[in-house]
Amino acid sequence: MANGMLANQRRDKILELLKEDGSAKVVDLARLFKVTEVTIRQDLDKLEKDGLIIKEHGGAYLKNIEDQVRTFSLANQENIAQKERIAQKCLEYIEVGDTIILDSGSTTTEIAKKLVGYKNLTVITNALNIALILGGEPGIEVIMTGGEFKPPTLSLTGQKAADFFKGLNVQKLFLATAGISLKSGLTYPSISDLVVKKAMIDAADTTYLVADSTKIGRSSFASLGALSLIDYIITDASIEEKHKQVFHDNEIGLIIAN
Repeated sequence: MANGMLANQRRDKILELLKEDGSAKVVDLARLFKVTEVTIRQDLDKLEKDGLIIKEHGGAYLKNIEDQVRTFSLANQENIAQKERIAQKCLEYIEVGDTIILDSGSTTTEIAKKLVGYKNLTVITNALNIALILGGEPGIEVIMTGGEFKPPTLSLTGQKAADFFKGLNVQKLFLATAGISLKSGLTYPSISDLVVKKAMIDAADTTYLVADSTKIGRSSFASLGALSLIDYIITDASIEEKHKQVFHDNEIGLIIAN
């Protein structure tokens, strides 16, 4: 993480991190951003003054986080029409008898909703909301990872969640991302997720990245690795021509949900 980051850029990244993890400690943020704890405390003061977070001893947490968990709602509900179309397209790649991994996220949640009523399917997920959507379906076996609970994304994360995938072999993974950077590859707001996503990719024969076109060309906090980790991207029709070319150059199958 560059030292030369402007204060407002750093605050945006801190907020992005909190929206993903729910809370963070001053000491960890100082290490991540390579600044002093005093600087981080000033950032948190400003974010609290703006009504976005609540400071606590040694750290901060996201405002309204309890309501989100109680109502089982995901924070990120932008571009929902595109996400629904992408989810609909994903169904063409899910067959009877498949074992699939559904990553946590708003687009993968839309896939889960559309799988209701499916028969003879095994779904492995680290998302509590997805487990609840599909858990009552007689034709679907739902398996959850272990791990630390992250309230904003209703998901389980960290090394325990990653370890769950060791030695597993599944047909398909539907992977989420925060940003697809042409330089950094797949990027996420949270470092604790990287080990989980990597373990999911290693366990799957085929990885489908599901991402609406607004995420392409955008960079988040932490990089998982090169685009070559994925086999296909399923996105919406608003993808720019130059971005189509990038996927083509990286030999990634581009699937467009119209």
